[in-house]
Amino acid sequence: MIDLKLLRENPDAVRASQRARGEDPSLVDALLSSDSARRAAVSAADNLRAEQKAASKKVGKASPEERPALLEQAKQLAEKVKAAEAAQADAAKAFTAAHMALSNVIIDGVPAGGEDDFVVLDTVGEPPRIDDPKDHVELGESLGLIDLERGAKVSGARFYFLTGAGALLQLGLLQLAVRLATENGFTMMIPPVLVRPEVMAGTGFLGAHSEEVYRIESDDLYLVGTSEVPLAGYHADEILDLSGGPLRYAGWSSCFRREAGSHGKDTRGIIRVHQFDKVEGFIYCKPEDAESEHERLLDWQRQMLADIEVPYRVIDIAAGDLGASAARKFDCEAWVPTQQTYRELTSTSNCTTFQARRLAVRYRDENGRPQIAATLNGTFATTRWLVAILENHQQPDGSVRVPQALRPYVGTDVLTPVH
Repeated sequence: MIDLKLLRENPDAVRASQRARGEDPSLVDALLSSDSARRAAVSAADNLRAEQKAASKKVGKASPEERPALLEQAKQLAEKVKAAEAAQADAAKAFTAAHMALSNVIIDGVPAGGEDDFVVLDTVGEPPRIDDPKDHVELGESLGLIDLERGAKVSGARFYFLTGAGALLQLGLLQLAVRLATENGFTMMIPPVLVRPEVMAGTGFLGAHSEEVYRIESDDLYLVGTSEVPLAGYHADEILDLSGGPLRYAGWSSCFRREAGSHGKDTRGIIRVHQFDKVEGFIYCKPEDAESEHERLLDWQRQMLADIEVPYRVIDIAAGDLGASAARKFDCEAWVPTQQTYRELTSTSNCTTFQARRLAVRYRDENGRPQIAATLNGTFATTRWLVAILENHQQPDGSVRVPQALRPYVGTDVLTPVH
């Protein structure tokens, strides 16, 4: 949820953010109205309760002659208080709905526009010159790394088996990410992948993209699409000690996405699938530290991409392509030779205080007063990276060179065809 102080003091900034996102600015006015109505309802109920309390005191001191009239007055006040409290509850419910409907306020400098309006911040490395490149599916099958046919037989479309060296390659990639994270002060976590509705909603994943989330209806639990979700819920309803600096966690988990609405997109291979593994960094910090932590997350992602030796670019995502929780997001996109374009491998989002306000995650300031924390997240490695590794490191004889950093995990320098 957005900061109500900002809403009340500078509603035009919130309206401008909504317009930049391509979302409805009238939601700002709806929230302002519901905020006023809620405060008025609280005040009315408080005043009536005070009257009721005063009337009750009069009854206790009244003479026998005065008591019947005062009792009748107290009864009428009790009914009014009951009605006022019901109105207060309704106003609070309407206010919460209006508050939850607004996306996070973007940070100054975020490009306006939609999916194609990103800004390229940096390009690293030269795309390799490969004559007649094979795609990751052809390479993965010939090298005995990926089995899509049996994945579909067992589970349906967009599922797969990673086999032999393919499994080792992914495990090595994730272990490399774990090493980078722990060497930089992250606490390693293996979180639950089923979460309660309030945690999923608190991170902002039950809004416009709720159709992407798997729900277990019988237990009212959701399968996570990223370990950002359980890590955000880890400190819900807590007051953190940030006096020693940010709290950094790295979650290793399987992730699940329905990919609803992506029919016909990336149906070949493992770019857009229903299940994948990922190591995700997650940070709790003071709001004034969030932008510098965002840059650090991006730097750590760059280190990982350097380790797998692929060309990539860094882009500043436009406001209309941000998720509801993100105030700014950077993506790193790797070159994919068979597509002759860059595709997303990592994203890192500064969610400012949006998620923490929903989940009641606070810290104490220098005066000991509780304040809302900020949260950030960023990908350190995921299954999709295998696409970039295989395609960029393929060789004319059909083999694939294993990046130096992954060789200790895979146990070989080169992956060769198995048939």
